[in-house]
This record gives sequence, C-alpha cells and structure tokens, in this order.
Amino acid sequence: MIKRFLTDHLLASLKKGKVLTLFGARRTGKTTIMNVLSKSLSKNKVLVLNGEDYNVANILSAQRQETLKNLVAGYDFVFIDEAQNIPNIGQNLKLLVDTQPQVAVFATGSASFDLRNQIGEPLTGRSRFFTLYPLALNEIAHGYMDAFQMLPTLLIYGSYPQVITESNLKEKRHLLENIRNGYLLKDILQLENIKDSLFVMSLLRLIAFQVGNDVSYNELARNLNTTVKTIKRYLEILEKAFIIFRLSGFSGNLRKEITKTPRFYFWDNGIRNAIISNFNPIEIRDDTGKLWENFCVSERLKKQTYLETFSNFYFWRTYDQQEIDLVEETDGKLNAFEFKWGDKDVKAPKAFRENYQDADFQTINRINFFEFLNTVNFPGKNKK
Repeated sequence: MIKRFLTDHLLASLKKGKVLTLFGARRTGKTTIMNVLSKSLSKNKVLVLNGEDYNVANILSAQRQETLKNLVAGYDFVFIDEAQNIPNIGQNLKLLVDTQPQVAVFATGSASFDLRNQIGEPLTGRSRFFTLYPLALNEIAHGYMDAFQMLPTLLIYGSYPQVITESNLKEKRHLLENIRNGYLLKDILQLENIKDSLFVMSLLRLIAFQVGNDVSYNELARNLNTTVKTIKRYLEILEKAFIIFRLSGFSGNLRKEITKTPRFYFWDNGIRNAIISNFNPIEIRDDTGKLWENFCVSERLKKQTYLETFSNFYFWRTYDQQEIDLVEETDGKLNAFEFKWGDKDVKAPKAFRENYQDADFQTINRINFFEFLNTVNFPGKNKK
C-alpha cells in the first residue's frame, strides 16, 4: 500500500456538518483513499455509498428530508464514491448537513465536471475541495538515488498507481492503453454528451506533440477542420477531466512578452505517451526534452497544490525568442526554472535578468531535480 500525501490531511479535515470533496481522474486512487479513511475511522460508524448504484443515486437525489434522515440515522460519517453520478447532489448534501449536522460527509468525483459548482454554491463556507493526481514522486521514491533510478520508467510510463505497482513493462503499456481508451475517454464523452471520440483523440495527439510549445487555437482549428470556439471548448473539457493543464505566459513590464498563446502539459507522462502510442525507451527517443519538461512541471504543480502554497504558474517568452520553461509566483516572489535532461547549466535570458532582478533562476536537471520536487522555496538563492 502506497501512502498518499493527502490521506492525513483529509482525515484531519473531516468535520461534522461539513462536506469534503476529493476530485481526480479515474484510477488515480480516490476509492482507495476513501477505504483507508473508512478504516481509520473504525471506532465510528461510517456509511459508505456508491453514486453509480441506481438505488443510492435515487435516494440521494430525492431532496426529501425524511428520506435522508433515515439513510444516515446512527452514522457519524457518510462516504459517497463517484458523487458526480447523483443528480442535484449539491442541494441534497446541503439538505443533509442542514438537517443532520452531526454527520460529516466525504465525497469523491471523477473529473471536476460541474460537481464543484453543484456542491460549492449551496454549501458556501461548509465545503472543502481537494484534488488527487497520479502518484507524486515523493509518494513513491525514498531518497535521491531511488528517484534517479526511477526516472526512465516514470518519463515513459508515468505514475498511475496500477502502472507503478506493475513490474512488467508490457503490462504497464496495456494498463495505460486501457486507462486511455476506457476510464479517461468515458469521462470526457460524458461531458456535455460528447460523442466524437475520434476528434477528442486527434486533439489530444496534437497537444501531446506540442508539449512545451505555445499552442495556437487557430492552427489546431485548421488541422482539425473546426472552429476556434470548438477547440477552446474541448480543451476546457480535457482540463476538467484532469488529463491536461495549461500555463499562461507571464507578463510584468515588458511589451514584447507573449501572453495570449498558452502551453499545455499532461498530468501524467504515461497518458501522454499512450496518446501518441510511443513507449520507446529514453535513449532512442527524440522527445526526451519534452518528457523531462512535462514531468518536472507536472510534479512541481502536484507538490505545490498538495502543500497549498497558492502559487501561480506561468511560462515566459518574448517575441524575440527568449524564453523560460516555468515561472512560479508565490506571495509576489518569482522563481524561474529551465529544465534540461542533460547536465548543461544555462543562464536566465538577458531580458528576464534585466527586468526581474529580484527573481531567482535555476536550471533543473538530473542532479538537482529531487531537491526541486521536495523543497517549497527551492532554489532559495539567486542564480542568474
């Protein structure tokens, strides 16, 4: 059993009269965490429900006070898995905690969908939201050498729990293809009754090849013979399903800084490689730099999100081709990072050095990546 970083935090956050919701893509371990929490609360009475069960969904969507009261009578905690399948779940949870304030509620949801709005709006001030991602490096690696030895596999196969615990590389590939074709695609197609799975996969392939590069909505629209509006809509859906995320361009006081075109990354390298059907080893690939950048950016965002650092993340680029992979803004402080798979150490671009003199800059490679992914305020000193 791999202990997840959020487990203790979630347990401490469960409060009577409050609703705790854990979001995340399918197969990232939400149900496992729910079971761990349930066992930790074994001295209490815990009611575990599954939103995919028709009878459960019917009861929890009834909006009848007496029905909900009878359902939770005698229980201290109510756990609801796959809550996004329950109609009007937010209103019903509000009714539940309003009338049964002695109960604490924990719900999970595959992808954010509209579940956050459904729960958040009726339960303002009485709900908390967390996101679970594929396994973070500090959840599976014990020290620098352990992490270093894992890198080739992590960059190719990613860190979904089932994939990490499978030792056979062929089976890892099959698992990722099943996640791609089954669980993730199912979540995407459920949103807004989308039926065109071929279009979704074509869009994801284009994004996969452009990791670390600015993405042009117009170019994507031309390539897929559709409109910019449609492209933006589908990209938003893919973000809601926790498959990809975007970085915007950082802009301070330079007119030549580019901010209108975003960059997209995958939350998991394995899913990215499954999208393009390429599981070749690192030493014979021509996209190792993209894989390294995607890994470092996604791992940094996971860690900062779990630690609730409330950082803002950007890339930085100018019209004359000066650029930085990641700029992290925390409480007004700028930390900038360039990711290199080799041991090359680079300097910050001249325009960045001159205009952001108080910012820290550092190259992240295989020598210092472990510290980077385990230290909140890394680098902690100015390296220009």
